Amino acid sequence: MQGWRNVRRKRPDQMKILGLDSATTACSAAISIDGNAITHRHQAMTRGQSEAMIPMVETVFAEAELEAKDLDLIVVSVGPGAFTGLRIAIATALGLSLASGVDAAGVSTMDVLAYGARLAMAEPTDAIVALGSRRDDVYLQVFSATGQAVNPVEAVAPDGLPDWATAVSISAPTLVVGDATERVFEAFAAKNLPVTVSGASGVPDAVLVAALAVEKISKGQSLLPTKPLYLRPPDAVVPKNGGRLRA
Repeated sequence: MQGWRNVRRKRPDQMKILGLDSATTACSAAISIDGNAITHRHQAMTRGQSEAMIPMVETVFAEAELEAKDLDLIVVSVGPGAFTGLRIAIATALGLSLASGVDAAGVSTMDVLAYGARLAMAEPTDAIVALGSRRDDVYLQVFSATGQAVNPVEAVAPDGLPDWATAVSISAPTLVVGDATERVFEAFAAKNLPVTVSGASGVPDAVLVAALAVEKISKGQSLLPTKPLYLRPPDAVVPKNGGRLRA
């Protein structure tokens, strides 16, 4: 699947897009038409995304009076995030894509949060996205005021936050956004470095997933493959004997 390159020839702001997210502690679905979200469902949850996702998708389709085949693109947040949550939204996107023939593509969870922070800014500034993992690590990435990633996303242990704060290149003022904002803010404050907390949501949302896709396509930027972006291996592993009982 080539993502947005196979989308029917249409201006990005005239596309019908389904956005999906269950990467962190919420589950959401939204349909955007002509660059505007016309229907949206979002629910905070740490568990239960597998039961919530399909009913949400059915609801937004019904409210928009659309079917999957009417879409131009399906976009999903692909991580980093929770192992199971990522796979739920991605599997939903791929299933709908296979059934309808509509392309599916991905966007980074970090990029989605940075995009949300940019929308909430009165003036463009750099932003640090700080996303908690199910372990103690914090996923961190810096974005410029124009939305460009300054560095690759990193998984940083709590005791490594002060060193990361010292090493990262930022310009004042800089916002911190994400569900691990407090920990990162404290690390920067301890080093007397200038950061402020963003008023944007700390969790990704399907409305932002769809809107970010429109922005990227408008700028000629590539979307991501519909594959989970993991920074750490999952805690669960396949047994060496494939789960079979040994004689």
